[in-house]
Amino acid sequence: MRKVFSPRMEQLGLMLLALLLIGAGLGLRQPLNVDEERFLGVALEMMQDGAWFIPHRAAEIYPDKPPLFMWAVAGFTWLTGLPRVALFLPAVLSGMVATGCLYDLGLRLWNRRVGVIAALLFLGTYQTFSILRAGQIDGFLCLWIAIGFYGLVRHLLLGPAWGWFYAGCAAMGFGIASKGVGFVPILMLIPYAYAVRKGWSGVVAMPGRKLAWAFGPLVMLAAVGVWLLPLVLSVKLQGSAEGIAYLNEILFHQTAKRYADAWEHREPFWYFLVDVIPKYWLPMFLALPWLVPAWRRQLLKHDGRVLVLLGWVVLVVLFFSFSTGKRKLYIYPALPGLVLLVAPLVPWLMRRWFAERAWGRKAFLTATVAWFGAWFVWGFVEPMKDGPNPHEDIMRQAAQLSGGADLVLSGWREGNWLFARQPIVHFGFNSASSVDQAALWLRGHPKDFALVPAQDLDRCFQPDKARQLGTTSRAEWFLVGSDADNGQCHPEPAASSYRFVWRTAVI
Repeated sequence: MRKVFSPRMEQLGLMLLALLLIGAGLGLRQPLNVDEERFLGVALEMMQDGAWFIPHRAAEIYPDKPPLFMWAVAGFTWLTGLPRVALFLPAVLSGMVATGCLYDLGLRLWNRRVGVIAALLFLGTYQTFSILRAGQIDGFLCLWIAIGFYGLVRHLLLGPAWGWFYAGCAAMGFGIASKGVGFVPILMLIPYAYAVRKGWSGVVAMPGRKLAWAFGPLVMLAAVGVWLLPLVLSVKLQGSAEGIAYLNEILFHQTAKRYADAWEHREPFWYFLVDVIPKYWLPMFLALPWLVPAWRRQLLKHDGRVLVLLGWVVLVVLFFSFSTGKRKLYIYPALPGLVLLVAPLVPWLMRRWFAERAWGRKAFLTATVAWFGAWFVWGFVEPMKDGPNPHEDIMRQAAQLSGGADLVLSGWREGNWLFARQPIVHFGFNSASSVDQAALWLRGHPKDFALVPAQDLDRCFQPDKARQLGTTSRAEWFLVGSDADNGQCHPEPAASSYRFVWRTAVI
């Protein structure tokens, strides 16, 4: 078989397998959670209004994330004309590229069999399944992490390869422009420096090249500058308070402040070790009792490959563990390093576990095929099981019952904006008194209507004059007109109000 297929054909086959597994059900999926609704909405609003450097959510600045992922979604929407598909294509591309990179590194560091195993381990890990099939930034971040990781490994363990090092640095810069933590492959330099200093095997020492090393961070900054420089220039030229506030938010509050003192998703230091890794790094996690002693033996032999890769995985997990805010997907960038550590040990594990027991090897092969087969089938079953997004029906009903009049949003979520079929009015996504402001707005605009969650309805409106529209995971929604005002809410006018309308039904 190895004489029939070249390494490039083998790599291509594995990348096509990634397309098959990650893309299963593509076209049936639709945005369902708040992240997917938000990012697709921001991308489509960029396309409609042309505000490419400062993202907006229903006309209000969205300051939480840099725009590169939304640019990618907008680009795929322009290419395909299918926003529901375009949302998921960046992660599909990421999975294919990461699979190809891991195969190539496994081949170069060890051999072709290890390359195949590394690619399959990556595709078969549960965290890959859970992240790369979602329309979220972390799936797209995987692309830049994979290229950054590949470039540094090619340079540090297989080099000198300054071109690949600079390519990795550029990828990290684009990763930062996707999500602030895109720089994490650079942590690999810490165990690498130790291995070089101690003379370990498997690493490439490159003394006397200070300028060449220093050029790497400049390349990274240049890649970040593709977004940041035009942003800073436009804010400076316009001199708007909103633009300056956005710069402060995205550069400081959403990065260093969020890392050191997160205001949501707060978890203890051991969260990843106890609650995430045992589940999301399956099936590799089950082999840890054998893997850890094997890694220890390799470290005692001063194998620099293992030190650099294992050190990097540990540093990535520690980096996110020290942050006060944690989500299951944060440690996904460490996975490429982990699979390259595990892959060369799999043949040894097979011999150790099954020895001459042919039935054991057949059972393992059957379980592997079943695992990937179940993943592929679930790609089609899951969208049908989830059903349509309930916001879509609610917003369609609201447009029909209100005759397309302006709709004031209270306690709204991204789905209310994404699926809106009429002009919407709101007072800021995080407005604490939006139901009070909705009542005040309707008094001045009696032909408008308001969308109000059930938990806030009777504070400002008469429930018997409200029309129930449906239920989402967060609330039961009612449509009210000015005639439903109970006269109990008398707030001061909102500091800001926003009006937004999709020029066409976007999805």
